[in-house]
Amino acid sequence: MKKILALTLALVLSLGLCACGGAASEEPAEENTEDTAQTEIASGVEDGVLTVAMECNYAPYNWSQPDESNGAVPIKDSNEYANGYDVMMAKKLCEANGWELEIVRLDWDSLVPAVQAGTVDCVIAGQSMTAERAEMVDFAGPYLYASIVCVTKADSALASAQGISELTGTCTSQIGTIWYDTCLPQLKDNEGIQIQTAAESAPAMLMALETGTVDFICTDMPTAQGALVAYPDMVILDFSDTEDTFAVSDEDINIGISVMKGNTVLKDALDAVLSTMTADDFNALMEQATAIQPIEG
Repeated sequence: MKKILALTLALVLSLGLCACGGAASEEPAEENTEDTAQTEIASGVEDGVLTVAMECNYAPYNWSQPDESNGAVPIKDSNEYANGYDVMMAKKLCEANGWELEIVRLDWDSLVPAVQAGTVDCVIAGQSMTAERAEMVDFAGPYLYASIVCVTKADSALASAQGISELTGTCTSQIGTIWYDTCLPQLKDNEGIQIQTAAESAPAMLMALETGTVDFICTDMPTAQGALVAYPDMVILDFSDTEDTFAVSDEDINIGISVMKGNTVLKDALDAVLSTMTADDFNALMEQATAIQPIEG
């Protein structure tokens, strides 16, 4: 009898252990579900603040100024303020979504890495929506359409040029832009052309022309229009309505807002506002920015 009781007890204990083992085997499935939820990309605006990066040195898109005049916004960790087309657009996007706006100042080459790292929520800084950039970030927009032009001195022989085939001499543009990487190389067979090292910033590019370091520069129309405010001795060479012009695609002239790859929540929120605006709306806002940009650019 004792032997039978012992066998029965052993069987009960064995079944109990099997039951515990079965329960334990279900736990990893629950953990995997939690891990999947944790990998979802945050929008970045859960705190009600849209953190936007820009150079604050690229008029009329964006610039820095010493006060809050004309609706300028404080630059984070600085006693200066940011203004310009990008700031105006950022304010519209924030107002429509009920967010506060925070501006972060970064160098041009640091903008995309900041979005990738999640240091900022987005970049609004006059970036072309190129396929190369689209491999690193997602784009909302466009929030502007910018045709490609050249700028030279009014007293230059180039001021009467009727197409890009007539451009000659020294030239440059801003580093990391389609102006330098895509457009200027199209002039390589022009007689006497000399493409100089890329300028580190838009102001440096303009200064190279103003000081005679180069004969002309390549940029987009908004930047060129802003340049004439600061440098009235310059003229714009716009060949966009001719056959003798730069070969560019929509991705080159469509200007977008970059967000982290996979951040569909923020991208959709931005696109919802931008989709209600037309090219005329964009141009009217750019005119406002150009009108109030500081002379020093």
